[in-house]
Amino acid sequence: MPRLVHVIGAGLAGLAAAVRLQRRGVQIALHEAAGQAGGRCRSYYDRTLAATLDSGNHVVLAGHGETLDYARAIGAADAFTGPDEPAFAFMDLAARSRWSVRFSRSRLPLWIADANARVPGTRLPDYLTVLPLLFARPGRTVAQTMPCAGPLWERLLRPLYLCALNIEPRDASAELASAMLREALSIGGEAFRPLTARNGLSSAFIDPALRMLQHGGAAIRLDSPLQGIAFDDASRRAIALDFDSGRVLLGADEAVVLAVPGAAASALVPQLQAPLEHTAIITLHFAVDPPPGLAMPMVLINGTAGWLNAAPGRLSATIHDAGTLLRLAPDELAPRVWADVAAAASLPVEPLPAWQIASDAQAVFAATPQEELRRPSARTRWNNLTLAGDWTATGLPASIEGAIRSGRKAADLLLS
Repeated sequence: MPRLVHVIGAGLAGLAAAVRLQRRGVQIALHEAAGQAGGRCRSYYDRTLAATLDSGNHVVLAGHGETLDYARAIGAADAFTGPDEPAFAFMDLAARSRWSVRFSRSRLPLWIADANARVPGTRLPDYLTVLPLLFARPGRTVAQTMPCAGPLWERLLRPLYLCALNIEPRDASAELASAMLREALSIGGEAFRPLTARNGLSSAFIDPALRMLQHGGAAIRLDSPLQGIAFDDASRRAIALDFDSGRVLLGADEAVVLAVPGAAASALVPQLQAPLEHTAIITLHFAVDPPPGLAMPMVLINGTAGWLNAAPGRLSATIHDAGTLLRLAPDELAPRVWADVAAAASLPVEPLPAWQIASDAQAVFAATPQEELRRPSARTRWNNLTLAGDWTATGLPASIEGAIRSGRKAADLLLS
C-alpha cells in the first residue's frame, strides 16, 4: 500500500479516490488545474440571478449506492431530499397530458400490473419487450436489441434513457442500457426514487469532502495544472509529475490517481485509448418561484427541454443531447425553453423571467457502442498509476454514480 498518493483532479472521481485512500491511512496530495474543486458537479454564484446555481441538473437516485455511501463517508448523508415514494412525474408538452409512473418498492415489478401506476396506454405484454435488453451483447445498439416504438418506449424508456445516456437512446450502447436496467431490477423500485441536493451540489459532494481531506492532513493545491508525467519503462512506474510550479519526484512508496478528462489523460499517458466523441448538455435557470404542489423532478416529452427541476426561487430545465441547439443564440433559446417550463408549471408565458444559461458542448462521452469500447480500465500498465473518471470503464454511462465508482475503484487498485 502506498504511503502517499497524488490525486490529479478534484472532480467527483478524484475526490472519491482521495477520500477512500485517506480513510485507509494514506497521505493525500490533491492537485486541481482549476481555481475550484468539483469539476462538472459543483455550485457557483451567478450575478445575473443573484443566486447560487448548480452546474447542471445532475440526477441522483436512491439506487445509486456508491453515491450515497460516499455522501455518508464525508458526513453529508442528510444533504439530500426527495419524495417518499419511488415515482416520476411526466408531461407530454404536445398533448398537454400529465401522468406519474409509481414504481413498487419490491424487487418484483408489481407496478406494471396496476393500471394506475404504470405508463398510460400500456398493457402487461408491452413490458416483455424489454427482456432482450437484459441479455444485450457488446457492440450493439438499443435499436438492434429491442423494439423502440410504442407507448412504453415513447412515454418511459426513451425519455429516461435520454436523460441517463445523453444521446438518442436508439443509437446508444445496449450494453450500457442493459447494465442500468439490471442494476435497478436487482434493487427494486426504490432504485427509482429521485433525490436532490437540498443546498446544492457543492454542499452535498464537494465542500464536505474538502473539509474531511484538510482535517486529515491532505495537501490541496488549486490552480495546479499537470503538464506531464515521466515514466520509467524498466520499473513500469511513473517517476515524476511536472507542474507549472516545478517537478515532483515520486518515491518508491508513492502513487498517482489520474482523475482528469479523457482527452487530458490521453495527452499525459502513452498509448492510452479514451472516448473521442462527446455530446452536449444545456441547462437554463429561470428566476421564478416553483408553484406549490408542483411534482418534481418532472420528465418533459415532445418539447425542447427534457428534464425540469426546482429549487427555492428557481426552476431549471435541462436539454440532453443538445448539440443541434448550441448554434442558437441564448436569447433565442431561453424563450423557447421557458415556454416548455411555463406549460409544465402552469405559469404564464409572458413576461419571460430573468434567466441564465449554462452549456457544455463536451459534457459527456457519447454513449455509443463504439465509444463504449474505447473506455479504458482503471488499471494501467504503470504499477503506481490508476485512472478515474466517468469516461473510464465503469459499466455505467457518464454520471455522478459512475464518477464516484471510478474513483473508488482506482483507489482500491492501489490499496491492493
